[in-house]
Amino acid sequence: MRSTMPDLLELSAEDVLTTTRAVRHRLDLDRPVDPRVIQRCVEIAVQAPTGRNRQRAAFVVVTDPERRAALADLWRRGRAAGGSPMPAEDTRRAYAKPRSMEKVWSGLDHLDANLHRVPALVVPCITGRTDDAPVADQAGTWGSVLPAVWNFMLAARMHGLGTCWTTSNLPVEREVADLLGIPHAQVMQAALIPLAHTIGTDFRPAHRVPVDEVLRWERW
Repeated sequence: MRSTMPDLLELSAEDVLTTTRAVRHRLDLDRPVDPRVIQRCVEIAVQAPTGRNRQRAAFVVVTDPERRAALADLWRRGRAAGGSPMPAEDTRRAYAKPRSMEKVWSGLDHLDANLHRVPALVVPCITGRTDDAPVADQAGTWGSVLPAVWNFMLAARMHGLGTCWTTSNLPVEREVADLLGIPHAQVMQAALIPLAHTIGTDFRPAHRVPVDEVLRWERW
């Protein structure tokens, strides 16, 4: 399978880790994604470490145009429901580079208008729900799906694909579960990941707050 798939981008491990961006405007909406490449990305995803080796992460990949359109409509409903405002400290860091958030909002609006056109929509899930669970249980559950999703996104980058972590499916999680046949009582959705080839592959490290703001030695 691997020998007949498209070549990987010539990127070092550090390149992949520092240039895997949230891609919105630069998703190629007209180029199909080879299912074999998606499968390979999932194979890499499930190599991520999991809490207690529980291996509960799963990926629902939606490529059927009608189902994609229905899922995109639900996502829009979830986005319209809104979310909690960002705390002041989060806002300060988000604007570490001037006008950076304006680009994020513009990208989200573009995604909102075109989500149904993205060739593949990926819903990562985890068996076991954290509703009202103690923090330790939450950490163990999320720690068994988030590394897998990040592996998936890194693998996509290596194959010239773009991704973006979104969560607007979660306010309408039950409806999404009904649409995709996900057993809601037992399985929790973590996100909705648009997946497409990127328009160009020249992504750069992002502007972040200085490392001194986030690195602490020995104690807080």
